[in-house]
Amino acid sequence: MTRPVTTGAELQGKTSAMIVCWLLGNGSLFVWNSMLTAVDYYLTLFPWYHPTRVFTVVYVLFTLGTSSILAYNEATVNTRKRNLIGYLLFFLSALSIPIVDLATSGDGGLATFIGLCSIVVLFGLGDGCVEGGMLGDLSLMCPEFIQSSLAGGSASGVLTSVLRLSTKGVFENSKNGLRKGAIMFLVISALFELLCLLLYAFVFAKIPVVKYYRSKVASEGSKTVVADLASAGVKRQENEMSEEGLNDKVERLNRMQLLLENKDYAVIAFLESVLTYSIFPGFLAEDTGKHGLGTWYVLVLLAMFNVLDLLGRYIPMVETLKLESRRGLMIATVSRFALVPAFYFTAKYGDQGWMILLTSLLGLSHGYLTVCYFIVAPRGYKGPEQNALGNLLTIFVLGGLVIGIALDWQWLIGKGW
Repeated sequence: MTRPVTTGAELQGKTSAMIVCWLLGNGSLFVWNSMLTAVDYYLTLFPWYHPTRVFTVVYVLFTLGTSSILAYNEATVNTRKRNLIGYLLFFLSALSIPIVDLATSGDGGLATFIGLCSIVVLFGLGDGCVEGGMLGDLSLMCPEFIQSSLAGGSASGVLTSVLRLSTKGVFENSKNGLRKGAIMFLVISALFELLCLLLYAFVFAKIPVVKYYRSKVASEGSKTVVADLASAGVKRQENEMSEEGLNDKVERLNRMQLLLENKDYAVIAFLESVLTYSIFPGFLAEDTGKHGLGTWYVLVLLAMFNVLDLLGRYIPMVETLKLESRRGLMIATVSRFALVPAFYFTAKYGDQGWMILLTSLLGLSHGYLTVCYFIVAPRGYKGPEQNALGNLLTIFVLGGLVIGIALDWQWLIGKGW
């Protein structure tokens, strides 16, 4: 079948699609960032269990496992069902946190901690569905959609930081103020996840430009968009190749060859993630010492990381500032490891101003590099390969996240448990 012809009508709604991508990207990390941003409450509730580090380990292991299974089968996975399940899990898990807290009356015992870890498992399963699913799907479309989604994911950290600081300020002087603020904060998170679920289910697939790109990749042999096209009212037979043609395309899609052609991007994604998560959030939450900001200090550090991470994800929108060279991306990624000794000595000898500056640099470089390699890597490939590459890069990001979290525990050596 011939490829769909681009017309003005088919490309309508690009701005709307970018807004929805931003909101969906936001929703992919909103609940998890809510848990991280409520760290002041959980550190008070579970002072001996290292909640930030333990929650992160549980979360990322289930995210990586789920993403790996789905990435292996990405050529035939129903992307629509995958993403809907993911956002539904986000909503249910976000709703479960305040319910558990209310049911236990804010008890900080081991049973409550295990219950919260079980909810974090749902976060991981949801993220494993959504992260690779959305990035693979958007890799089929224009780079602006990937940038909007990644910026939305970063914005979730900023929004959760603002919400947490606001609820903390409102309830700070009231009885059980820390708990009340955290509960209100998490209820708001659940409502936002419900909005994302509805947007993906009923809005995104029907935007003309989204239908155009999905019709285009269906003609190139992609099976993953069939359900989305059907939900948008596009007839299957008009937008897919024959079954024989689809099978030929899938057979030509060699994941190992694709990975070898993009091994440098995979290494960049891995190393960039390792460095970031060996410091954020565990080290920033527990190992930066005591300073004049008191209980606000951790929240300020997390907020600065999130704000600069968001800013970094918008810098590549300026063409002259976009880093597209493979060698340049590798050099920039490796250079970030100089931040490790910088954080160590600043925590030991520096004041809070230097720590805030370093945290800002960590966030800025993380956001900037993430957008650059996710935008540049899929260029030159057809739809099925772009989808596969988006999923593969996500696996390396999550693999780096696992190693980074493991290294993050090394900051505790010599400090006792």
